[in-house]
Amino acid sequence: MKPRTAALAAAAGLAAALGGIAAWYLGPVPLETILEQQTVADRPNVGGPFTLVSQNGETVTEKTFRGEFLLVFFGYTFCPDVCPTTLAKVSRSLDLLGNDAERVRPLFITVDPARDTPQVLADYVGHFHPRILGLTGTPEQIAAVAMAYRAYYAKAPGETGDDNYLMDHSALLYLMAPDGAYLTAFSPETPPNELAEAIRGYLHATS
Repeated sequence: MKPRTAALAAAAGLAAALGGIAAWYLGPVPLETILEQQTVADRPNVGGPFTLVSQNGETVTEKTFRGEFLLVFFGYTFCPDVCPTTLAKVSRSLDLLGNDAERVRPLFITVDPARDTPQVLADYVGHFHPRILGLTGTPEQIAAVAMAYRAYYAKAPGETGDDNYLMDHSALLYLMAPDGAYLTAFSPETPPNELAEAIRGYLHATS
């Protein structure tokens, strides 16, 4: 995990311990600034309209998923560590949810649309849980949805323009309500059993 990504994950974990508030930022903001700006009363304005393309080549918007709890994660298929590890944890948490998993739709939104075509995403997420749906789009569409979710991403410093570059990106898991409202966010370090238990709590609270 890149230092910036690790700092974001650490911020999320600490903020969650203080009150379940997700730490997020739009650029290289110091960790101390993030924590100073968070209070227990804060409720980040996360989520909103988007238009993307699914791994099946279909155009989707936020309205496509109304009625489902969304677990939104930003990453990319060439990611060497945090993305496959996190998606594996999400897959395990869905298994632990049992039938409740049918109410949850994990969305894996790429931050690398130049390489992550629908077919590449389909092949990639196919290694994980069938409920996980990969989404891509134009660079402008990805920038818009990342801004809506307060997600950070950028080509790693020093990387060239060839196809072997790495991306820095935030790694929170955003849980959204069936009406599109933000509920909470989880650190990628959250164990699958804790993730499943927390999600189940929100599912049952709205049953």
